[in-house]
Amino acid sequence: MTGVRIERQSSLSADEAWRRLTDWARHGQRLPLTTVMVRTPPPTGVGTVFVARTRLGRLHLDDPMRVVRWRPPHGELPGYCRVEKQGPLITGWAEIEVSPCRGGSSILWREEIELRRVPRWFAPLSRAVGRLVFGRVVTGLLAEEDPAKA
Repeated sequence: MTGVRIERQSSLSADEAWRRLTDWARHGQRLPLTTVMVRTPPPTGVGTVFVARTRLGRLHLDDPMRVVRWRPPHGELPGYCRVEKQGPLITGWAEIEVSPCRGGSSILWREEIELRRVPRWFAPLSRAVGRLVFGRVVTGLLAEEDPAKA
């Protein structure tokens, strides 16, 4: 199992940071070679299913996920979301916490990933790649220009 922990501070409100980080389809715009397809109708909540498909030429790998905990930020209470990976090759979970703080919001993203049929000695490389990739996703989603203002 590979653990990744990403922490960020943002000038965005907790509500806006939450909206951006839980817009699953937008994650695909930040993940290399990946498209994210939401399989359930809005709004997002417990039971929402989405699939991240990474494609390289004719080869592709699907990472199906389901939202199992959903509590948007409210007032001074932090938001919390837990997603469980349900694929045959990629298992694990991801958690997103968004807390209001002075000047904006504080974000914590934790992820545990297991790649089945991959040797344990691969974990340090997987962890480093996960920190880089998911860190760029979080930073990019928080930095995006608001489409409503464009």
